[in-house]
Amino acid sequence: MNQAELIHWQKQFKAFVTEQMQQDPAHDIAHIQRVVTSGIALANKENADINIVLPACWLHDCVNVPKTSNLRAKGSILSADRAIEYLTEIKYPAHYFDAIHHAIAAHSYSANIETKTLEAKVVQDADRLDALGAVGMSRCLMLGATWESQLYHFEDPFGSNRPLDDKKYCIDHFFVKLQGLVDTMKTPAGSIEAQTRWQFMALYLKQLGHETGIDYQAKNKLKTGSSSFTLNR
Repeated sequence: MNQAELIHWQKQFKAFVTEQMQQDPAHDIAHIQRVVTSGIALANKENADINIVLPACWLHDCVNVPKTSNLRAKGSILSADRAIEYLTEIKYPAHYFDAIHHAIAAHSYSANIETKTLEAKVVQDADRLDALGAVGMSRCLMLGATWESQLYHFEDPFGSNRPLDDKKYCIDHFFVKLQGLVDTMKTPAGSIEAQTRWQFMALYLKQLGHETGIDYQAKNKLKTGSSSFTLNR
């Protein structure tokens, strides 16, 4: 498709998703827009098919299952099914449907579905990147406040000598899940960007250690490198 056609479809995707989205602070329309932005950047870098990546990024959370629901692991499949129903309604080219369905179904951390295509890898990376960096850190702390978690364990903020408990302490989630996302990236461009974003978060932890008087010692050393990741809306 040409650029004008993609812009036409994007307007429809955005209108649909805006109407569907629930007010989940972690999965609002701003989250969708950031995933789309990252997805476009990664697709351009990795030469993935934008005709698959774009609708998959816009629609990847079109059925929003709460984290506390016992259907959480099926949320991405429900979204994939609903996305194809919607794309059929608006007459999006049907030969992309199987690839779009797979990309949406496989993006989820909890679903644990293998990404079998480049486009699925791009969509998964784009979604996980939103849990890292300035936005990822902010989302973590915001949700912790929503769930009435404490910011950190006052005697051992970084879990050096105690079991981690990210349900009780926001900072523990950095180590229980967020840092580990870096190693789950499926594309070279996604991996570089994830490392860059984690380095930013590590600087925050170092500053937190300085302010609490308890030094932050990185639990794992990550590769460093400048990112050539360019965000274009």
